Amino acid sequence: MSLGSARRLLEHFSRYRLASFWANVVLAASVALLVAMAAFFGTSAAQHNAARHLTQADWQVQDAPGFRALPLAVDSKALPSAWQPVELPLALPIALLRQADGSASAGATRITWLRISTRGLPDRQAPLALYGARIKTDGTIAVYANGRQVHRAQVQGPLWNSTRTPLWVLLGKTTDGAPLDEILVRMEHTRGAQVAVSSLWLGPAEALEPRYRMRQWLQQELPAMLSTAFMAVGVFALFVWFRRSHETGYLLFFNLATTSFLRSLHFYVGVPVANDWFAWLTVNSLFWLVAVVHFALRQLHGRPLRWFTGAVVAWTVLTGVLTLPGLAILRNTPQVTPLIYLGAALMGVAVALVGGISAWRRSGEGRLVAVGIGVCVLLGVSDWLLQNNFVSPEGWYLGAYTNAVTFSVFGVLLYRRYVNAIAEVERVNASLAQRLAAREAELELSHRRLREVERKQTISDERQRLMQDMHDGLGSSLISAIRSVEGGSMSDDKVSQVLKSCLDDLKLTIDSMEPLEDDLLLLLATLRYRLGPRLESSGVALQWQVQELPALDWLDPTSALHILRIVQESIANVLRHTRATEIRVATEPEASGVRVSIEDNGQGFDIDKALAGAGGRGMQNQQRRAQAVGGEVWWRSGPRGTLFTLWLPLKHGGRTAS
Repeated sequence: MSLGSARRLLEHFSRYRLASFWANVVLAASVALLVAMAAFFGTSAAQHNAARHLTQADWQVQDAPGFRALPLAVDSKALPSAWQPVELPLALPIALLRQADGSASAGATRITWLRISTRGLPDRQAPLALYGARIKTDGTIAVYANGRQVHRAQVQGPLWNSTRTPLWVLLGKTTDGAPLDEILVRMEHTRGAQVAVSSLWLGPAEALEPRYRMRQWLQQELPAMLSTAFMAVGVFALFVWFRRSHETGYLLFFNLATTSFLRSLHFYVGVPVANDWFAWLTVNSLFWLVAVVHFALRQLHGRPLRWFTGAVVAWTVLTGVLTLPGLAILRNTPQVTPLIYLGAALMGVAVALVGGISAWRRSGEGRLVAVGIGVCVLLGVSDWLLQNNFVSPEGWYLGAYTNAVTFSVFGVLLYRRYVNAIAEVERVNASLAQRLAAREAELELSHRRLREVERKQTISDERQRLMQDMHDGLGSSLISAIRSVEGGSMSDDKVSQVLKSCLDDLKLTIDSMEPLEDDLLLLLATLRYRLGPRLESSGVALQWQVQELPALDWLDPTSALHILRIVQESIANVLRHTRATEIRVATEPEASGVRVSIEDNGQGFDIDKALAGAGGRGMQNQQRRAQAVGGEVWWRSGPRGTLFTLWLPLKHGGRTAS
């Protein structure tokens, strides 16, 4: 197996383990939720035994010219229509409302009454509560206990939340202390509205409140939290799109989250929008959602689907135009609106099928989105059946969780892209690290070879320098001495003096090769050690007045040898020509260099004549060597002695000494 295949296998295995881990987390959370719900319903079962389940009631329907003010008190016997027995849950008008159409006069609105008998209920000190899973109407809801109003819910207008809000009424003690005999439920609605009432529970508030709270949380609070989370991630995707505008998937995700959030917002808060426009927005937002999902699917599977895309856009635009409140071509009526929702469901099925087929062999993410929109369509169809009274009003509105499904599907897509992006960055970083390591190894090898070449070149240069210096200095002195001895013109003392000078030259050459670490004082101390015995044998006293000096970073063996020969030549001149009895060597630091001075108490000499070469070329050699290291030398001589000064710069290229 190749390295690339092994790496891909490892990546697939890692993703499998990660997916398995999250699957186990979801499974554990689901089991924990089921156990908690079982414990909750188990502990509350005993409490529900203390409550009465109301499945029988009487009902009647009244026609009215419009919505009216709610009466504060009602006598059930004074209502104009006859009471008819009915079983709960009740779905109107599918079940019984049609029976009253012939006997009731025509009107703009209707009032449906339910009368529930509570005779025989044990007298309890704890407050009673009336609980129902759902009362569905488009007008007001009022509850009367023994004829007096105890509850009122205004649901007419844009805040159509009665379908998801369970009924919860606290029944206090009657003012006259009489037992509770009768409960009236008044539902006001427009003609043709599909009214529905679930079965009711009557009992102690503490026994019924947990069931009410649970349904309220599952139908309103949890979907609201999921919708808000969807919107928050959508805003995050929008900011990502601002930085990566070429990736339109983030913008589509934001549009999807915004449309989903705004469409379900009216279930949780009041929306200050006119009723007709509110209905237009809620109906058409479904088509917008499906269209956005289609564009997201098309981006995933990569097929343009121009004809189908044109049909989706045309159907969405046509529905929006036909349902505009100003045109009133398709009015928002109980007969028309369900058909429009059915059209949105068919459009969703078409998008899911076409998108799933197009992505079958092209994109696993596209298949996931197609399955997700199919699930959302099924949830929406269940809501459509419940909304139009084809199923029991005690069912659950599963459409509240379409945002959760959409959020989960597209959240998985974002998660996968995020993980893949991190993996890609890690692969790029690993590749860069390998290339960098290889490059560093190449550079290290090159540097090693360069250092070896430099070392060999340095040895060669140093060897050449030593040979040249020994040839020019030591060699010429020895040759002169040999010729003088052979010619018999040099005494033994002079031969000894020449040999001692040659030996000093050899020692200086060796000393110049010692590591000095830029320290001029160490170099001068080495010279003092070499010349000390010779000065002592000559009867010359040495005063060593040196002080700390800054480091000279340019002080290499060649420069050190130049300085040693300059100082040596100055001291040798004192010993040979001035008859001095005392030599003082001093150092002094300056701003841009250092001074080395050698002063004696001899008889002095003519500087100009010496520089002209009358006594040899020693002083010219001192000048030449000083210029070679970037320094200067000068002399001051008189009857009382001679002062020789050597100036050296701190750095090459420094200013000239004054």
